[in-house]
Amino acid sequence: MLELAADTARSWPAQAPLALIAGLCGDTRQALGEAELARTLGYHAGLVSLAGLPGATDAQLVEHCRRVGDVLPVFGFYLQPAVGGRPLGWRFWRELAEVPSVVAIKVAPFNRYATLDVMRAVADAGRTDIALYTGNDDAIIHDLVTPYPCLVGGGTVTMRMVGGLLGQWAVWTRRAVELLDRIRAAASGGPVTWLPEEAAITDANGAIFDAANGFAGCIPGIHQVLHRQGLLQGTWCLDPAERLSDGQEAEIDRVLRWYPHLTDDDFVREHLDAWIR
Repeated sequence: MLELAADTARSWPAQAPLALIAGLCGDTRQALGEAELARTLGYHAGLVSLAGLPGATDAQLVEHCRRVGDVLPVFGFYLQPAVGGRPLGWRFWRELAEVPSVVAIKVAPFNRYATLDVMRAVADAGRTDIALYTGNDDAIIHDLVTPYPCLVGGGTVTMRMVGGLLGQWAVWTRRAVELLDRIRAAASGGPVTWLPEEAAITDANGAIFDAANGFAGCIPGIHQVLHRQGLLQGTWCLDPAERLSDGQEAEIDRVLRWYPHLTDDDFVREHLDAWIR
């Protein structure tokens, strides 16, 4: 799977070089093996899940990332507890930011206080070279447009999210690209009012991610949207018990009616024959 993804990405005509990021899971032994494999396949960094180390201390988690970083640059990952993550405080992120091999962090705790912990910790470490990506699907625009002022050494350092690594961007991806372009233009001085669009995207994400049921149907919800567009043959998951929750399909129907401007159905229809062979 990793080889297919890398080969497909490299064969796609791109205007800029692509960064290939592999997901690394499990305990240290497993993560190191996965990192070695990803490196041999040409991946540039590894997104390190800490869900496989539920009883580890902060120091042990940092050492785990340090060892992985000896093999492949580390993409840190703050995963929300509702889907298998664990709370990670300011001290953990401050210590992780001191690991030279850490090149980026996906900030996805779905919690504003925890998000600020990461921003403050990276700023305090003086790491202006760590790329911060939002993974907070409930606050996408908020994260991307907000400057985060952090007091460091008597001066103010402004931190920003540079992009998103988001489940929501697995669907309607054309619109996500356009959104990020508009946000970057706005950050350089263009006047844009974002709050109504933030509310629309968050509402749509609530239906797709099944927020009403503790995110139980988040993966089949994504599959449902892609299935409707013809990009998937069904909504099946590796776990056959992982299905749309009761009422979730009706909620997806509702947000499609309410926010048709968020979809990229026309773009997908235009290219579907070339993509699905």
